[in-house]
Amino acid sequence: MAKKKRKTKKSIKRLFFLGLASFAIIIGTTYTIGKYWIEIYDKYKEKKELKQKLVTLKEKEEELQGDANRLQNPDYIARYAREKYAYSKDGEIILRIP
Repeated sequence: MAKKKRKTKKSIKRLFFLGLASFAIIIGTTYTIGKYWIEIYDKYKEKKELKQKLVTLKEKEEELQGDANRLQNPDYIARYAREKYAYSKDGEIILRIP
């Protein structure tokens, strides 16, 4: 009878530590998975923001490319200089109106 009590106490102790170890493993795994999900979500948001930024930068690039192409035209450069820097042709008078 003493052997049975000792066996049951050992098996209860063993089951308790096994359960405790299993619980610790489950908690650790859940924490790790949660941490990775948070990282993935943050990267997803960052990707979305960067895609929006890429679209605006491409639009700006197209605009700048158009400006560069227009600056290849001598007539455009002359008109731009007259408007922006108040250059005039011979015999022209410039009047600035605020």
